[in-house]
Amino acid sequence: MREVDFDVTLPEHWGEGLVAFPAGEQVHVEVRFESVHEGILASGTADSRYIGECGRCLREIEASVEVEFQELFAYPGDEANDFEVQDDHVDLETLVRDALVLSLPFQPVCRPDCPGLDTITGERLADLPDAEPRQNPDSRWAALAGFTPESAAGADDSAPTPQT
Repeated sequence: MREVDFDVTLPEHWGEGLVAFPAGEQVHVEVRFESVHEGILASGTADSRYIGECGRCLREIEASVEVEFQELFAYPGDEANDFEVQDDHVDLETLVRDALVLSLPFQPVCRPDCPGLDTITGERLADLPDAEPRQNPDSRWAALAGFTPESAAGADDSAPTPQT
């Protein structure tokens, strides 16, 4: 068994969507290699920092993420494996990249209660003093705008009419 602790600088951008790990970002990896009958078991953690935009208000965000991984790197043989030992070495790049990228939030937000953008002006609602979204009623529902529960007074549709 061997334990290794190292930092790697990302040569390229990892991830797609609203948040990603930029090229040049540092990834800290702590891994333990264990020799098992079928190959080498790699277990460890990787942590880094992602940057991007809030999915609601488009404010720039950045946060740290730490992931755990474990994979068996099989010795070359008759069976095809996703991860194999090659020339007494293992390549952790694909394993670490997949673990980190899959841990990125699908709908990232700058804070859990981010109100987003105003639908009319596009301003960030968190910056507005009243912080209430302006109503933009759908024109297809305009005919119902004048309807109120008071206008239907005396008509109770929920009670059945008694029959004699």
